[in-house]
Amino acid sequence: MTLSDKPKGLQQSLDQESLLHQMINQIRRSLDLQEILTTTVSQVRLFLGADRVKVYRFGADGSGEVIAESIHEQRLPSLLGLRFPVHDIPEAAREMFLLVGQRSIVDVANEKIGLSPLQSKETGKRLQTNIHYRQVDPCHIQYLKAMGVQSSLVVPIVHCDRQEQSAKSKLWGLLVSHHTEPQEILKRQLKVLQQVADQVAIAIAQSDLLATASAKQEQEATINRVTTLLHKLPTIQLQGALEAVITAFGGIGGRLYIEQAGEVYTWGDQPILPYELDNSIIEQHQMWQKWMAECKQGNVWATTDLYKEPHLRILALAFRSTQIRGLMVIPLHYREKFIGVLSIFRSEFETEVLWAGRCDQNRRQLLPQLSFEVWREEKKGQSSEWKPEEISLAQALCEHFSMAIEQQKMYKQVQSLNVNLELRVQEQTAELEKSLLFTKVIKQITEHIRRTLDLQTTLQTIVREVRSLLNSDRVVIFQLKSRSVIVEEINGDWQSVLGVNAPSECLPDEYTSLYSQDRVRAINNVSTASLSDCHQEFLLSLQIQANLIVPINIGMELWGLLIAHECNAPRNWQDAEVYLLQQLADQAAIAIQQAQLYKQTSESEIQARNQAAKLEHTLHQLQETQTRLIQTEKMSGLGQLVAGVAHEINNPINFIYGNLCHANDYTEQLLEILGLYQLHYPHPHSEISAAIEAVDFEFLVEDLPKIITSMQVGSERIRSIVLSLRNFSRLDEADNKRVDLHEGIDNTLLILQHRLKGNAKFPDIEVIKEYGNIPLVECYAGQMNQVFMHIFSNAIDALVMGNEEWGQGDKGNNPCPMPTIQISTKVSADNSRLLIRIRDNGPGMTQEVKTRIFDPFYTTKPVGKGTGLGLSISYQIIVEKHRGIMECISEPGKGTEFWIEIPIKPLAKIVK
Repeated sequence: MTLSDKPKGLQQSLDQESLLHQMINQIRRSLDLQEILTTTVSQVRLFLGADRVKVYRFGADGSGEVIAESIHEQRLPSLLGLRFPVHDIPEAAREMFLLVGQRSIVDVANEKIGLSPLQSKETGKRLQTNIHYRQVDPCHIQYLKAMGVQSSLVVPIVHCDRQEQSAKSKLWGLLVSHHTEPQEILKRQLKVLQQVADQVAIAIAQSDLLATASAKQEQEATINRVTTLLHKLPTIQLQGALEAVITAFGGIGGRLYIEQAGEVYTWGDQPILPYELDNSIIEQHQMWQKWMAECKQGNVWATTDLYKEPHLRILALAFRSTQIRGLMVIPLHYREKFIGVLSIFRSEFETEVLWAGRCDQNRRQLLPQLSFEVWREEKKGQSSEWKPEEISLAQALCEHFSMAIEQQKMYKQVQSLNVNLELRVQEQTAELEKSLLFTKVIKQITEHIRRTLDLQTTLQTIVREVRSLLNSDRVVIFQLKSRSVIVEEINGDWQSVLGVNAPSECLPDEYTSLYSQDRVRAINNVSTASLSDCHQEFLLSLQIQANLIVPINIGMELWGLLIAHECNAPRNWQDAEVYLLQQLADQAAIAIQQAQLYKQTSESEIQARNQAAKLEHTLHQLQETQTRLIQTEKMSGLGQLVAGVAHEINNPINFIYGNLCHANDYTEQLLEILGLYQLHYPHPHSEISAAIEAVDFEFLVEDLPKIITSMQVGSERIRSIVLSLRNFSRLDEADNKRVDLHEGIDNTLLILQHRLKGNAKFPDIEVIKEYGNIPLVECYAGQMNQVFMHIFSNAIDALVMGNEEWGQGDKGNNPCPMPTIQISTKVSADNSRLLIRIRDNGPGMTQEVKTRIFDPFYTTKPVGKGTGLGLSISYQIIVEKHRGIMECISEPGKGTEFWIEIPIKPLAKIVK
């Protein structure tokens, strides 16, 4: 093949322009590199009239492969898809192809080679198309003759990868033309072929950019799928996310191991540890644990052949029964703490490489390739290489899995706390329900005592209610004076002990002395209790397995015993049961005392009248005492509970509230720094830009301060509620002090806020405050809060009952007004007293009801919804403790108003 400058007419010029035009159009029309190369070799062969034109591409190991080929009428054998050894093209030739873009023209018949450099090796400047002839290496001549080639033309294809930071040119491949006869090459044709090679280089660059963009798009899609499964769904889908990741990496299996919980999520093929490794989970093996301990945060380890890794030598036994050969291990860390590991497995496969003739390395340096017959080389145990973009994707997914695992851990902790809290609430609710039931029974017996003075009826009621509540087999009342059982209540076929006398040794004097001091005796098991033999025999003779004994003391005198018998089996008596029996024993003592007083009054008419007056006075004092004791105990317990809850809530909320301002400052500072980064670095790295777009950075910057603000508002709300609870309980303050009653009213309303809110059957209650300019008032703040609580509660009950009555009547003719509570305060004209008016627009009261509302235990509410003590205690607090005035103004259909006057500063010390 020779080089000539003689033109062959206009047709050849048109062919050159047509070739370039078709090449450029093909690159513009298609982004498929293989399609472009196929078109290129076909057009170049037609342009040159060659017998074979091929594109020869260099691999990473230096060997070459024919990836595109066009042959004229099968004049030469096809080399498409065949590999050529590294030494077929000497390293020196490759360097010249790359450095100066050298093109070579070989004339086999004359054994000459023409070299045409594209640029000067010394200066690097582009040269005119020149040719330098010299004798060709005989080995090269024999190589071409073996292929059946008489002349050849080789043009290098040089590619510069713009994705790499160094951006150095590399020899991508060769455009080769073969002829079976000597061929003359024009300089113009050589120039056109160089332009074609340049267009091929452009197509290669476009193909690389497309592949990079597609890989990046697929990576982002994978991250989005995994992020949705881990963060955006109602529940964290670790199993689904694992499957998505394994699929994205083309794996056949994988595992997600969580260190703290010891949990393993698996999918696809899995290793099986042999018995000698003594572990059911591979990640818990000491070799794996030691290996993971050495991994640093953010590092991803990958291998294409796990059997070649020294540190996996022992664990590789677990993979022998599988097709797994490639392994990627992604350690998961959260704030530098190792929390687990994500493993991805790739299958092994066999490959077949087609060589252009068998390659004998020992003779390669001496003789050229003499035969190009296809030689098949099989490679077993192969696995796909882990690409850099896959390692990058694994590092990105590592953070998402770490965050999701930590979120799942926190969610489980919260769920556990919720379950424990729910159990505690249920237990406390059961105790409260039991306590309320006990209280109800005590109240019923108390009311029965007040209704009748018949001692036998009262005592029989007591034993009946006690037996039902305690679910015991027998309850009796033993009278000390007669030393016998005078009242009993039996459940079942147990023998009656009514009238049975107890032996004197069963109740010695020391026992009587202890019972007089309100001592209680609980025997859980008669057979094992420390009793005298005769006492034990006596109890067993009455079929008693366990008993509970509570004294009935009248003053300092032991009157008798209230006893619960368990006949079926031993029983452990609870504190609540002991407390109930004590309370009913006190009620029995009151009933007995009342009966004795009644008996004494019947002796004579005069004495009866006097005694009746004394009894009435005693009963009144007793009622007041009971009222005060019950309410004091009730409010003390409520105050302690409220103060305790407020204290427990106050500590964590103060911690949260105190740190929110710092969190807000830190957030603003971080956002300011991010703003500066955006100002001074307006064009960030593509990975950062992708991350900003993925997290919706602008919305995050806008929404984060709002979240902090909403948290501050919520914490301030909780603090105000806690402060209201503490102010309402007043346990941390002196009894008598100067306080702002407006604050007490507001705190009480805040506690009752849930009752002021409406529902589907009842609208919201509107509270209208008309506060005057009042000074601090010296009073019992806690007790004043009780007064407000009782009045507001009664007003709410009245408004609700009025609404229910209206709902049953005519809605059209008599529309129900909006429920309202109106509060007004002011100072009297002489500045000595504070006037408080609380008015509601409820149904009002009749004159008969109004005259009795301050009586103890009087109530108009349904049974179980009111004790009748609230207004009575409120009256005592205002009138007796504060020397004030409390009046009620009410008429049916016109609502109710309470008028309260108390001294701003009492002239004398307030009596407790």
